[in-house]
Amino acid sequence: MMPRGDQLLLPVNPGFIWFSLLFACLVNLIPLGKTTAMPDLLALTLVFWNVHQPRRVGVGTAFTFGVMMDVHDAALLGQHALAYTLLSFFAITIHRRLLWFPVLSQAVQIVPLFFAAHAVSVLIRLLAGGVFPGWELLLAPAFEALLWPLATWLLLAPQRRPPDPDQNRPL
Repeated sequence: MMPRGDQLLLPVNPGFIWFSLLFACLVNLIPLGKTTAMPDLLALTLVFWNVHQPRRVGVGTAFTFGVMMDVHDAALLGQHALAYTLLSFFAITIHRRLLWFPVLSQAVQIVPLFFAAHAVSVLIRLLAGGVFPGWELLLAPAFEALLWPLATWLLLAPQRRPPDPDQNRPL
């Protein structure tokens, strides 16, 4: 069953899923400054597709992108991989319940997931002898949750297109 008032969506194109993940990864690779309050767009996109397409984008995909981010950031190998893997696991765990809520309520409910992912990453960094990045790190999960409605609107837009007209279909 679908929640009332929701539009029926067309099937998602797998190419669009992978394009959006690769685009988010490339945006994460852009050196926009070393502030720790920057939202992780790859994590946001991974969670979105884990919630909306859990059979196509899973924990293995999150691990692969996490290792790529570890290599790019020259971080401890496995730091982002573990954070993204846990993030994806818990997003897949709550995906059925999360889809029953409106987008703004979804954003509130995923804040703990993003906070936990950042906490795991910082904890691994600290255990390896790194320095604490600062308290502004607490802003990143809030920014990611604020971007959730925009990500939902953008990433579901191709599925909202009207179906091709057909003489035999009344819709």
